[in-house]
Amino acid sequence: MKKDSKIYIAGHKGLVGSALLRNLQQKGYSNFVLRTFEELDLTDQVAVHEFFASEKPEYIFLAAAKVGGIMANNIYRGQFIVENLQIQNNIIHNAWVHGAKKLLFLGSSCIYPKNAPQPMREDYLLTGELEYTNEPYAIAKIAGIKVCESYNLQYGTNFVSVMPTNLYGPNDNFHLKNSHVLPGMMRKMYLAHCLETNNMAAIRRDFAKLAVAGVAADAPEESILGFLSEIGIDRDNQGKVRIGLWGTGTPLREFLHVTDMADACVHVMVNVDFEDLKPADSAEIRNTHINIGSGKEVTIRQLAELIQKVTGFAGEIHFDTSKPDGTMRKLLDVSKLDKLGWKCKIELEEGVRKVFEEYLK
Repeated sequence: MKKDSKIYIAGHKGLVGSALLRNLQQKGYSNFVLRTFEELDLTDQVAVHEFFASEKPEYIFLAAAKVGGIMANNIYRGQFIVENLQIQNNIIHNAWVHGAKKLLFLGSSCIYPKNAPQPMREDYLLTGELEYTNEPYAIAKIAGIKVCESYNLQYGTNFVSVMPTNLYGPNDNFHLKNSHVLPGMMRKMYLAHCLETNNMAAIRRDFAKLAVAGVAADAPEESILGFLSEIGIDRDNQGKVRIGLWGTGTPLREFLHVTDMADACVHVMVNVDFEDLKPADSAEIRNTHINIGSGKEVTIRQLAELIQKVTGFAGEIHFDTSKPDGTMRKLLDVSKLDKLGWKCKIELEEGVRKVFEEYLK
């Protein structure tokens, strides 16, 4: 990939896509073709075909997806499987039709079986049943891996798939009901800290910056307090603020700062081809995808305590054990990525502090 190669980042406004754009710009790449959702609906087969026919990008980062946390995945099951399949199929197929030199498909660690051995190696794919709450999303991402492999084998394309662990960082989704665990927890802790310091003005500013459905920033105080209680932020009988989180707090999770994720993706795009990923000792070519992660894990409770320290929240953390935990452990084996020459650089506490500083700004 040359510095003036024509690069298309699908989803360049999102968490991963924006990090990819920053990383590539920092490395001196300058010829980008970008479209917002309003400019190009990636679920529209005709529109995507016309875009590729007109622009003919050489290198493609497929970072666009419909994403969300455990609640969103479980509620919007139809949308999560169909829209992700539509996005992937449209882009991958047109990359082949219009002669793209290389495509990098981004999946998710949820592709692995619910009870997979830990840490999860690439060859554990399709060896057991998936976690129910995000099964539709996982199936869509597995399909993306298989489409890339199949096009490579039938048409001679150079499509590589990477599977990131849980990501966080700038441009994350801080929605109070549909976000991933880390940004959602961070915003809740911040609002809880504002409540315990009686800083209603800060809560209103937060609501004004990141709109909350059904509750305006200038709503009566009792409406705001009612909403906070609805999402698990309230006061106990002694007036001390507490925050409620889903599950037992015991599941283990791995987290990677999206800046690291982007750097790993660019490393793979520049240095790794599909031919490098074929097994040398088997006629069957499968599991050519690459795990991307930190190789380290913490419990959800430990994550909550870290975010509590960073945000300054001094109240009680209550885990609602009536709510699901999701998969109990999800640690990626990143030995393949290590051998390909890339390692994680940003430690979790450093990354969380950076994100909170950015959030406050």
